[in-house]
Amino acid sequence: MPDTPASPRPPSADTVPPGSTIDANVAAPPAATAPGSVWLTGQTASRDLRGGRYTPESMAHPGKMLPTIARYAIRTYTQPGDTVLDPMAGIGTTLIEAMHLARTGIGVEYEPQWATHAADNIRLAHRRGAPGRGEIYIGDARTLPHLVPANLRERVALVLTSPPYGPSTHGHVRTPGARRGKVRKVNHRYGAADNLAYRSHAELADGFTQILAGCIPLMRPGGHVVVTARPYRRHGELVDIPGTVEAAGLTAGLDLVEECVALICGVRDGVIVPRASFFQQKNVREAIAAGDPQWLGQHEDVLVFRRPLGAHGAAVMSVFDRAGGR
Repeated sequence: MPDTPASPRPPSADTVPPGSTIDANVAAPPAATAPGSVWLTGQTASRDLRGGRYTPESMAHPGKMLPTIARYAIRTYTQPGDTVLDPMAGIGTTLIEAMHLARTGIGVEYEPQWATHAADNIRLAHRRGAPGRGEIYIGDARTLPHLVPANLRERVALVLTSPPYGPSTHGHVRTPGARRGKVRKVNHRYGAADNLAYRSHAELADGFTQILAGCIPLMRPGGHVVVTARPYRRHGELVDIPGTVEAAGLTAGLDLVEECVALICGVRDGVIVPRASFFQQKNVREAIAAGDPQWLGQHEDVLVFRRPLGAHGAAVMSVFDRAGGR
């Protein structure tokens, strides 16, 4: 872990920056103590967190960030009125949680079907009284600076995102009913065949490096990048996605300032309450039965980067160009 951790500002009711369209009198989120390295974000099941806040149709996305993880990161690293960016926005979890916390959420999504669901969720957030704003753009985030408005340059306080995971961590169970067939796994695949989720590990690493490099020109100096990830198994081999994220961030020109864990399990009276999919449990049981001891992961790795204070304008764009994002 780096010797010098980040010092994000605790949430407060500071005034909103001039020119913001967000009401400066909006209530601030509960004040937090100093941020810890273990985030207690799994106390409530995902389906209960999303009910009424996201459209039912958007639940089909195979790799959604827990809303509580998004809320924790946004509250910790931003203030009301700040701008939060997700370059791999999916159905817009980062955007929606930012809006409800009086921030502006900007997202880019490669697949039009998920971008449409994100737009629906933005409209739903407005109807539910979210004080912030949300915008979603369709395109390849590897060319990020060319996809979003030019006036976003050096305005983003926080980039919050997650790379595609392996299929073993995704999906929902469907049972056809008593004695009517096998349990089926659904909603475990992305739509586009050229999505980064289907690329080789090396291609995923290169693509994610380009995406992070493209975020830097949009970030204000000292702004943070928070990436959640967890390892997964491919043909029995453990794929170190958090390690890939760390390498991508450093190569892109960011400083790694914190390494945390965000719990996806509950904790009751000091005892873990596991939250895992049917197929995650099935895969681990089968591996153990075959003599391959495996653990059921109950947290996301959280890597926190920061844009260097001295990097400006043309310098950060040249990093983006060198990363292949022309």
